[in-house]
Amino acid sequence: MTGAGSGIGRALAHRLAAAGARIVVNDLDAASAAATAQAVGGLAAAGDMTDPGDVQALVQLCWDEFGALDLFCANAGESVPGSVATGDASWQSAWEANVMSQVYAARYLLPAWLERGRGRLLSTVSAAGMLTVPGMAPYVVSKHATFALAEWLRATHAHEGIVVQVLCPMGVRTPMLDRVAPLCSPMLEQSAIEPELVARVAVEALADDRFLILPHPEVAEWYAARGSATDEWLASMNGLHQQLAGLGSTT
Repeated sequence: MTGAGSGIGRALAHRLAAAGARIVVNDLDAASAAATAQAVGGLAAAGDMTDPGDVQALVQLCWDEFGALDLFCANAGESVPGSVATGDASWQSAWEANVMSQVYAARYLLPAWLERGRGRLLSTVSAAGMLTVPGMAPYVVSKHATFALAEWLRATHAHEGIVVQVLCPMGVRTPMLDRVAPLCSPMLEQSAIEPELVARVAVEALADDRFLILPHPEVAEWYAARGSATDEWLASMNGLHQQLAGLGSTT
């Protein structure tokens, strides 16, 4: 469970532990990882998921300690606001945290999973990876890529016993929401749900292997509109951008 020192990751750790799972808690913050691990009776493993060596060590730790690794929750990520004018360092940071961390996870998970014929990757993407959101270009673009990676993994390895699922909530009441909501949309705060609800929906979805896990059900409707009426949907997103920018759009 990566990024489990707080927020969705911590809630998932609690939910899965209550269901009887043995949990390895990862977080960049060692103290937060230790606190969650103690609370759920798990094992703490601090590390940076943008470092392939740390990812490989985390995967190996699970196998060494438990002799198995059935579910990898790739929850660690970074919310990076901005536009195309935002500095390269911020774009690179978003890419490494949101995309490459999951590339590394799949790289080190797949050999053993393919050999045993089963394994499950739960990728925390967010609705931003399915749709878009104003004011957060590095985050949106990298999360789109995370979503695409999960699609590719599912399409490539489903027949080999590998289940890949994406967790795509909108606003969730975590410290991240406090940072990004003023930049994006008041709607995120208005529709925000507790991380415990996200965890409940996610764990329930593990039973039926569905690809899309949507704690906000309305995201499915918007995703369908994005694909079937793309121009209209983009116009509505432009209208939202103008409202947030104080441009007085009537779109």
